[in-house]
Amino acid sequence: MSNIAKRKRRSKIRHRVRSKISGTAEKPRLCVFKSSKHVYAQLVDDQARETITAASTVSMNMKDELSDKPKMEKAEAIGEYLARTAQEKGITKVVFDRSGYKYHGIVKSLAEGARKGGLQF
Repeated sequence: MSNIAKRKRRSKIRHRVRSKISGTAEKPRLCVFKSSKHVYAQLVDDQARETITAASTVSMNMKDELSDKPKMEKAEAIGEYLARTAQEKGITKVVFDRSGYKYHGIVKSLAEGARKGGLQF
């Protein structure tokens, strides 16, 4: 399967999932994006159309901590950090949006890190 076909397929899946789930202020959407080098995650309130908190391997407060770890450990650390910042804002429950990615590898380790940090989904 070519890269263009994969992107189109993931886009269709992402739009299908997004039509069924949305985040609120009490239960925001935890969405994941992964590139070839980095992992990004954010909590989004779709009703107010704002990002509550975000974390990534590029963010300044995580960059030094994650510099020499493999991708799976980086993703888990991102999930734990996101859970900590969400709990500081009083959020304990979220809706998980895997953005069309399969639930394994980096996406799974990020979700497990968020659960370990205290988020429920």
